[in-house]
Amino acid sequence: MMQQELPIFVEDWFAWAPGLETRADWRAWAGVPGGGEPRDGEGLGTLPMMLRRRIDTFGQKVIGAALACDSIQTTRYIFASRHGEFPRTLRILGNLAQQQPPSPADFSLSIHHALAGLLSIHTGNKAGHTTISAGRDTFGFAMLEAAANLAANPDEAVLLVCYEEPLAGDYQRFQEKPEAGAPLVVALKLSRQPVGDALHISAAATESTPSRNHAVESNAIEDFLKFFLSGCDTASSTGERMRWRWQRAA
Repeated sequence: MMQQELPIFVEDWFAWAPGLETRADWRAWAGVPGGGEPRDGEGLGTLPMMLRRRIDTFGQKVIGAALACDSIQTTRYIFASRHGEFPRTLRILGNLAQQQPPSPADFSLSIHHALAGLLSIHTGNKAGHTTISAGRDTFGFAMLEAAANLAANPDEAVLLVCYEEPLAGDYQRFQEKPEAGAPLVVALKLSRQPVGDALHISAAATESTPSRNHAVESNAIEDFLKFFLSGCDTASSTGERMRWRWQRAA
């Protein structure tokens, strides 16, 4: 068994899903009293036209969520996704099946690093970036990667962007809970130092025994957002190999 406490401050955040497009929407979703009242800076960040033309609609939501967070020009980026922009990959496979060359744009932007790279170019950020893909444990291991970066460089913040998109076509049968497969993006600016109204949390990871019969009722991104926004003291989520636990720290 492995367990490690990871103290983290959440300086800023943004999330997006269909019908949940502002911070107020998410606060209402989490059951926060008065959470639906609009405030300044509630929506996605604005992308310049040239950047919007290069990426698909969902990719625009991912970059827009990152840009909605404050002061990300010098933070290290950690992008996390199980499948990346899967429709691009599917289009490439379709082209190859028809013995046609794939679209140059699809080919160059199909890798997991693509969106992180485009964001780095747009913001002029030279701090570097990492991408994580780890099945149902993707969000948890991305948080672990963020904590490791913060431990190594405690004076530098990290931007964690985790995003999921439903599998399409014949690949839908590989999705554990197809009816819950809505597009989802969350961006978290994390640090080791208290800044303003930053929320101090700690995260812990414990090995769990994989079970094929385990019911998939939600995902770790949603579990964390519900904990983060609702004011609950603790919350947990079970992945394929790990059990992730979050709690508010003193």
